[in-house]
Amino acid sequence: MDKKYEPLFTPWKIGNVEIKNRIVMCPMGGTSLFGWMEPNHFDKIAAEFFMDKARNNVGLIIPGIAPLRDTIGGRWLYQNKGMFRKLKTFMEEIHKTGAKLFVQLTAGFGRSFAITDNLVILLKNKFIGAIAKPIVDASYICASPSELPSRWAEGVTCRALTKEEIAQMVKAFAKTALLCKEAGVDGVEVHAVHEGYLLDQFTLPYTNFRTDEYGGSFENRYRFPVEVVKAIKGACGEDYPVSLRYSVISKTKDFCKGAMPGEDYKEIGRDMEESEKAAKYLQDAGYDMLNADNGTYDAWYWAHPPAYMPVNCNLEDVAHIKKFVDIPVVCAGRMTPEVGAEAIKEGKIDAMGVARQFLADGEWVTKLMEDRLKDILPCICCHNACFPLAHYKGAANDETFDDASHMARCALNPQTMQGHKYDIRPAKKIKKVAVIGGGVGGMETARIAALRGHKVTIFEKGDRLGGVFVAAANFSFKEKDKELIEWYRSKVAELPIEVKLNTEIKDLSDLADFDEVVVATGAKPRKLRLPGIEKAVEAVDFLEGKKTVGERVAIIGGGLTGCEIAYELFLQGKKPFIVEAKNDLMAVRGLCLANSSYLRDFFDCNNVPVYLESTVKDIGDGFVTVKDKNGQELRLDVDDVIVSVGYIPAPLSLGRKVRFVGDAKKVGNLRTVVWQAWKTALSI
Repeated sequence: MDKKYEPLFTPWKIGNVEIKNRIVMCPMGGTSLFGWMEPNHFDKIAAEFFMDKARNNVGLIIPGIAPLRDTIGGRWLYQNKGMFRKLKTFMEEIHKTGAKLFVQLTAGFGRSFAITDNLVILLKNKFIGAIAKPIVDASYICASPSELPSRWAEGVTCRALTKEEIAQMVKAFAKTALLCKEAGVDGVEVHAVHEGYLLDQFTLPYTNFRTDEYGGSFENRYRFPVEVVKAIKGACGEDYPVSLRYSVISKTKDFCKGAMPGEDYKEIGRDMEESEKAAKYLQDAGYDMLNADNGTYDAWYWAHPPAYMPVNCNLEDVAHIKKFVDIPVVCAGRMTPEVGAEAIKEGKIDAMGVARQFLADGEWVTKLMEDRLKDILPCICCHNACFPLAHYKGAANDETFDDASHMARCALNPQTMQGHKYDIRPAKKIKKVAVIGGGVGGMETARIAALRGHKVTIFEKGDRLGGVFVAAANFSFKEKDKELIEWYRSKVAELPIEVKLNTEIKDLSDLADFDEVVVATGAKPRKLRLPGIEKAVEAVDFLEGKKTVGERVAIIGGGLTGCEIAYELFLQGKKPFIVEAKNDLMAVRGLCLANSSYLRDFFDCNNVPVYLESTVKDIGDGFVTVKDKNGQELRLDVDDVIVSVGYIPAPLSLGRKVRFVGDAKKVGNLRTVVWQAWKTALSI
């Protein structure tokens, strides 16, 4: 192991519990040991997932949030004693690996609960809500400190919690924590004065307007989390460790409006001055560790950083707050091992928190220890499978039920949190497999097929592997995407896969010797028909560097690619603007709000013009004519126009039965491409 990483592998303590190294697997929604969107139970899939991480040298494991009360059915966790007996057996196995595990418990979500349009009906229609209450009590799930607007659904108001309900939750924390202790769990984490969840909403002045003992003064606003830790300590003993998930600064300007990195703004949540006081106050109340980052659901990209956020984005603030407490402090948020190790060495933090990298590659800590860094499958911060909670105008949480009930999966690794659905088993009959197209879909199909024992050849008409993803990764902020391309290329090179570059397949006779043919030829840009379109630049040509643009650039299309192009152009000092036909940018399912809200907030903060419900009527020499929803026309000066209005499949017809993978079948995202590649390769 490289010496610079050694500080990560020194022991430390949380209370009396010693942790073997300073790598903390942070909690992720959907990885609860007690299940997620179903009645609580001991979740075997999650247990297998965490056991694998324990065997791969993680110091401290914190599974995803476990609501004290089921979102479906309303049963309290402490009422399921059999579940904790199974947990005890599991903890005995975990401890054999040398890892420690804390269970994270949450009071709830309040206004931050990602309600779907179906749940919106239950909140808006009291009669229907009352009928559904025994199954899904939406009013209770979204209950907040005060009457507050939902983060997700326009026009929905979340009711205030009663004091009786608060008291029930405090007791439930204590009862559940005691059952965890008796099951051999090393500690519990309280979720949280963090990320704008329920307990955090009580502490923040912009979400707490109560006039009773839980509102008003600093002490009153922090009363709920203080009562929680005192109740846990009262039930479990003072020496039983209790961690607190903690947001140092809210980074919030308004409801549904976050602050950009480096922005000068007025904080309406917890600022650093209050945080200095709060951290010490919460420590003195009994918390034994702060598991820290920044943000709220109104500034969600601080707690769930997309690729646009700087690496180690929360370290400066977390390191500052450590000066005000004596308990250990963990920092999370796009942490890199190099910087994390140095910060630990310098005493700025006590441990490094990492979350979604464990979804992409559960062996990354072992690989780091063994100097196999290039073998680590990188997390690209896409949130396409781990948190595909999309929100845009007209939609609350536009997420499928399958995704809502099975979060914490991974776009790049379909084996994650899916049981044995994607196990790679040797092929019963070895076949010769031709894969046409060397993009991500083609490379992944070839890789999995080769791992199963098939004899695979990739035919790529270009001079390199990577396909259109090479262009998609050609942004200054997508260093992890570039790493991913290199990872795929290296894996293909390691396997007995024949690669034929500069080879275009057009005729069936070229593939007569192959038993199976997989077509992964991707998609082609959708064409617009409007006067002057020949003057425009296709997005893929711009990204591949085939075309350059001037200072003033119109981007036709406000989907993800169009918005990322506008973002990149602004970073280059240019003056982009976006024209989008829909009523919001990035109005698509599967794109996490943490990602999309960053770009929306960035454009708003930096005055990047966005023309919604508008179309380009024509493109002239040095101008475009934009037509809005009322039919009014606006002539805007430009140097260049980039077209980014999506793609259509580009399948190759060979006159024989073939299998299609990725965008060649149906245009999707990286998750749909990778998962379909696995399904195809496993079916051959």
